Amino acid sequence: MDQPTPQRQDPVPSAPPPPAAAEPSAVLGRASDVLPTCPDVPDVQAATPEHTLDRYPHHRVTRPSRRFRNARAYSTTFLVIWSYLWLRFRSRFHAEMWLEHRLRETHLRNARRIERAICELQGLFIKVGQLISIMTNFLPEEFRRELEGLQDAVPPRAYADIERRLREELGHDARELFASFDEKPIASASIGQVHFAVMRDGQKVAVKVQYPDIEQIVRSDLRTLQRIFGIVGWFVPYHGLDEIYREVRAIVLAELDYRAEADNGRRIGANFEGRTDVRFPQVVTELSTSRVLTTHFESGCKITDFVALRRKSVDRTALAKQVVEVYCQQIFSDGIYHADPHPGNLLVRTREGDSPTVVFLDFGAVAEIPAKVRQGIVELLQGALSRDTRRIVRAMRQMGFVARGADDRVFEQVIEYFHERFQQTISLDSLNLKDIKFDPEKGLESLADLRKMDISLRELSANFHVPKEIIVLERTLLLLMGLCTELDPTLNPMTVIRPYLERFVFGDGDWSHLIVETSKDVVMQVTALPGEIRKFMRAAHGGELQLRFKNLETSSQLMYRLGHQVIFAGIGIAGASIAVILEGRGDFHRAAWGWWTARIAGAMLVWSWWASRNLLRKR
Repeated sequence: MDQPTPQRQDPVPSAPPPPAAAEPSAVLGRASDVLPTCPDVPDVQAATPEHTLDRYPHHRVTRPSRRFRNARAYSTTFLVIWSYLWLRFRSRFHAEMWLEHRLRETHLRNARRIERAICELQGLFIKVGQLISIMTNFLPEEFRRELEGLQDAVPPRAYADIERRLREELGHDARELFASFDEKPIASASIGQVHFAVMRDGQKVAVKVQYPDIEQIVRSDLRTLQRIFGIVGWFVPYHGLDEIYREVRAIVLAELDYRAEADNGRRIGANFEGRTDVRFPQVVTELSTSRVLTTHFESGCKITDFVALRRKSVDRTALAKQVVEVYCQQIFSDGIYHADPHPGNLLVRTREGDSPTVVFLDFGAVAEIPAKVRQGIVELLQGALSRDTRRIVRAMRQMGFVARGADDRVFEQVIEYFHERFQQTISLDSLNLKDIKFDPEKGLESLADLRKMDISLRELSANFHVPKEIIVLERTLLLLMGLCTELDPTLNPMTVIRPYLERFVFGDGDWSHLIVETSKDVVMQVTALPGEIRKFMRAAHGGELQLRFKNLETSSQLMYRLGHQVIFAGIGIAGASIAVILEGRGDFHRAAWGWWTARIAGAMLVWSWWASRNLLRKR
């Protein structure tokens, strides 16, 4: 997850001396973020990175104080909340179209406001912004775009801090551990920075070193974040904020231990042992601890560097299929996958006469598919094809979509409704995965149908919880498809995915097995139909049948409001009439009481009318 941002290199780095021509290279971070020279592939020129740290004076770091960071975080939180409260108040005097337009503007303005604050606060807040954009499904699209685009860019620390950490963790100075060690970092991020070094046996390595005081800073920022989540929880009708905070906290604290990142790289790399078309940086165990991570320095061009790919005669279509195939093995066969297929995290290495090799970097973001999710996906697909809503509900419960304390009636009602819409948006021309077509527009339109079910957003968020595993998997697939689109917009990835997906879902079976099982279910349902009818008639005769009227509660409230409005109107008319009569008799003192009674009744009438209008909106 730690996504370092690059720093341009001096014309002649301290070690090793560069050759006449060099290729862009990368450490255990994004390839686009690190550009030291490397002689492995001499005929590919280095490119200029999109983001650099040149704006930061080397070894002169100005970090905001803890008091300023807290004040800035809280003030931004209250500004965002106030903007929505003010919009909600103004919406009472305008039509719904006005509200929709203003809401989009407010989302965009607040997204940019938060993005600016995060960039100013730096450090952990940047990482948290990225994590929240990945893990949450309730944020508006404007927020997701701004937060996902955050770059983990912070000024580099003084080399003295790095030297102290190396001495604490490895017991020696850098000059005693390595043949050469570049004091100027090639990348820096929120919890550490990366240095280029050469081991005594000549092996080039990348050394990621954690800042000495980062543990205290992280825990302080997490406490501030917890308070902010509590403030937001007072105003936002979303019941999963506490769980989101706990997951963010667990991920951030886990990233403080570089041993987990090293283990992730080893586990995924072991699954591809013996293959030459994919490569993973090798961890130098004897020079790695929980606070220092040393890996072999990997070279190559960025996977979206089309100029370099064309120069090396790399077939972009074949390269896209190669990346998809590697991810299919990780997700469907191995069950553990690299969860951040950003173009900067993949390099392409070429050798004359050989097919290209894809190099994976940065194993801070690695995810697994638990057994319960795997089994739930199988159950979900089979339930959808057999049109068995109860089976779908059972599958979603198994995967963890049901929130704590959920109302079973609301949950099953929503699932049944959207299952019916799903059947209208999917077409099976034949029993082949490539022929399954989805219409996403109908899926988006169905979100507006919550009103038809008389279910509010608060009820929906209280009953449904999208598991973190599903959100991370969805984001990974979206990033992967975006990368493949850049490589070849005409590529149909299903040609590569289908065999892996069929084995994942059906194992050694096939579609015919599913049809037999589905047919059995249909026969059993038809056979059981007369019995269900008898149960219905028995309940009706026994007085046990309950009827539920749609919007009955809302209609009752409207009638209650209407009665109040009649009373307020009567009091207002009576007060005004009495005031007019008393003024005609010259009794202006008592007439004033009549006018005040009419005014108060009129105000209550207007208030009741606005309350009724809000009830009508919910219907």
